[in-house]
Amino acid sequence: MKRTILTFVLILTTIMNQAQEKSNPIPQITVSGEGKIKVTPDEAIITVGVEYSGQDATEVKKKNDETVDLVIKTIKNKGIPTSDFQSQRVSLYKNYDYQTKKNSYVASQTIKIHLKDLSKYDAIMMDLVNSGINQIQGVEFRTSKLMQYETEARKNAVLDAKMKAEDYVVVLGQKIGKAIFISDTTQPNFPQPMYRNVTMKSMEMGGANETLAIGEIEVIANVTISFVLE
Repeated sequence: MKRTILTFVLILTTIMNQAQEKSNPIPQITVSGEGKIKVTPDEAIITVGVEYSGQDATEVKKKNDETVDLVIKTIKNKGIPTSDFQSQRVSLYKNYDYQTKKNSYVASQTIKIHLKDLSKYDAIMMDLVNSGINQIQGVEFRTSKLMQYETEARKNAVLDAKMKAEDYVVVLGQKIGKAIFISDTTQPNFPQPMYRNVTMKSMEMGGANETLAIGEIEVIANVTISFVLE
């Protein structure tokens, strides 16, 4: 009987405390902050392709495979480890021409290369063209220090949120206290690749021209923080 009464008292106390918290909410301010770091990329993901078409499926596939073999050997000869390149899409499909009433076949394969030294870009691309690639499907810039820059961006996001909160409350003659809620609202970062979806036959690859504008990439972090008002 005593145990039942004690349990009832504990439940009643908990309910009363919860009701009191609801009726007397903690004064607080909720703000968002953003941290943004601009960095010069030092790596790139390059996607190149080989594609052939013809009337005979076997011949088209054979020609495509022979070229891909040369491309892979070229990549290896440039000192790029096997862990840094990979075939992405391999296809062989049939097209029907309603005007000529004939079938044709297209064989293709794309290879993604993780280039960790951008200074080698032009030389590698020249060798890949000579080995037989006829498409550059995209170049995506990256940084090898992403985790370091993400940490900096997160810290900057928190500082930005704190500064905003202080700007708001100083007008009211108040101060912000400790943070009672923190939420990372950073959206997944999908760097925008520089697309060059063109055939290499139409490009002049000779000379010592600069063919890549590296620019900068942004590492962004977002946070939402609630501070106690004092």
